[in-house]
Order: sequence, then structure tokens, then C-alpha cells
Amino acid sequence: MEHHVDYSLYLVTDRDLMSTPTLEEAVEQAIRGGVTLVQLREKHASSLEFYETAVRVKKITDSYNVPLIINDRVDIALAVDASGVHVGQNDLPAACVRELVGPDKIVGVSASSLEEAVRAEEDGADYLGVGAMFATGTKTDADLTTIEELKRIRQAVSVPIVVIGGINKKTLPRFAGTGIDGIAVVSAIISAVGIAAAARELKGLFEQIR
Repeated sequence: MEHHVDYSLYLVTDRDLMSTPTLEEAVEQAIRGGVTLVQLREKHASSLEFYETAVRVKKITDSYNVPLIINDRVDIALAVDASGVHVGQNDLPAACVRELVGPDKIVGVSASSLEEAVRAEEDGADYLGVGAMFATGTKTDADLTTIEELKRIRQAVSVPIVVIGGINKKTLPRFAGTGIDGIAVVSAIISAVGIAAAARELKGLFEQIR
């Protein structure tokens, strides 16, 4: 199914890095600054904590009409009726996820190579999270994807591509001419003292290189 989603500024949450007292506050400020999509990532929460956080965050994303994507957990995504789910290479296969969530939900898949990207598209992914592009504190064990590999992926797949991993105002200009549809950002937004201002600046820079 065709989803009309603006992937340009994709926030991935991380409660260990946020500058605000609550995650809800961070998400709301980020959306006010121009974030177009929010992925809720809770690596250490219990299922109940993850569910309760998702309910609270979804109230905010719904009020701004911004899609909420749940990281890894198909059950949580379905339980809170999120817009979709994002899975990595070690999670449930994308084809399986599509079967569970149906045609109307957004399914995103992480890919670090051409082979993974092509397979994800074949399995029904609506968009790809490509990376990690640069080393980051949140993904210390990730294999890095080169700009050359990103360009090969862009030529091979037709679904939207969002790059992730060390994306900030210094690294962003390197994606000029790559044909990406958006940037997925963690610390460059959520750790900023002024979250809305940081989001606004990144969005402006992305529009310049697009």
C-alpha cells in the first residue's frame, strides 16, 4: 500500500540522552521544531513500561498529526495502534511483520548493505533506515555503511531511504546528491539544550542538500 509520509526529519528517541525531564517533552519540542516522524525506541524498558510510554507519546504525536513508529516491538505497535513498526536485521523478518500488521501500517527495515536493502524491499518494507553511516554512541557495534554503498542502494530500490548513524549538522552536507528522503537523528536533536531549535536547524540544512 502507498503511504504518503514525510520522512525528511525522523526522530529516534533515546531516554538516556535526552536533555528534558520527560520523553514526552522531548518529543513535543522536536515536533515543534519540524520533526516529521517519531520512532519510539525503548531498549531497556519492560513490556508494560514500553506500552505505557507509547500511549503517552502517541497522544502527543496524534495531536500534531505526526506518525509514531515503534522500534522492534510489533506487539506494542499493534497494542497502541501506532502508525507502524521498524525492525532490524536481527528482529522478526519484514515479511513476517507485514503479515502481522497488515497492509495499512508502515513497516521500516534497517539495512546496512545493498543485499539487505533489496531483500527488505522485496519483503514489503515501506522505507529503509540505511546505516550506520558514521560511528555513534548509541550503536557502538554497528558496521558502517559507506556513501558509495548508500548510492548503490538508492539506485537499486524505489522505497524511501532514511539515513541513520551520526547524522548531525557537520555530517549532513556529505549526503548532497545521494537522493535520500530523510535523516534519522538521535542525539543531535534529543540531547540538545534547545531541542526545537536543533530540529529546525537540521531540517533547514536537509532541505538545502535535498
